[in-house]
Amino acid sequence: MMRRDVGTFALGFALGALCLGLVLWGTGALRVGPQTVSTQQPQSAAVPQGTNLEAPPPKLSDFSNPPAPHQEPMALPPATPAGEADRGTGSADRSIPTTGKLMVPVAGVNVNQLADTFHDKRTGHMHEALDIPAPRGTQVLAATEGNIAKLFNSRDGGLTVYQFDNNGVYCYYYAHLDHYAPNLKEGMLLRKGDVLGYVGTTGDAPPDTPHLHFAVFKLGPEKKWWKGTALDPLPMLKGE
Repeated sequence: MMRRDVGTFALGFALGALCLGLVLWGTGALRVGPQTVSTQQPQSAAVPQGTNLEAPPPKLSDFSNPPAPHQEPMALPPATPAGEADRGTGSADRSIPTTGKLMVPVAGVNVNQLADTFHDKRTGHMHEALDIPAPRGTQVLAATEGNIAKLFNSRDGGLTVYQFDNNGVYCYYYAHLDHYAPNLKEGMLLRKGDVLGYVGTTGDAPPDTPHLHFAVFKLGPEKKWWKGTALDPLPMLKGE
């Protein structure tokens, strides 16, 4: 009796295992074979169409307009006597000789408004300068380009500026200034039209008659800022 029960159990277990095997085979779980490896590359950031990812970076010679080579600055002529101390804010063309007529050295004044006072009589001497009336504080401008040879406070001229032209031939004298422009100093370069001071009545000018006393003289060979041959400024301002 016990043997029959054991045989029946063994037969039932075998049938159960066979059924489970058939089910697993049908689902493919028991199939064994070579594995297929996908050759598809992983997706990455989009690349513009036509871009060659293997091409080397371009060389400078590949561009049609490469940067111009470095140019050495041109050599400048020797400095003018007044420029040996300080060139101020001047640039590379500061040694270009002065050309053309002078600029009226007071802002807002037209040359046709001026009266020639060069030959006027003064106490014991001839005026030898041009008086340009203007309201106190009006800008006084450099009549041409050149370096400041001297800043001087004299009894007669008051606050004054002596400016040499770039060739060291002429000196331009600005007198009776109320005050100088900020940072003005001897040796610095003034461009034509630069502000150098302001109209006033310092020195022996009448207190109620602010004006610029403007003089031009030709320097001698010794290039002394206080000494030269006086010239009438008005024809120079008119380009004559």
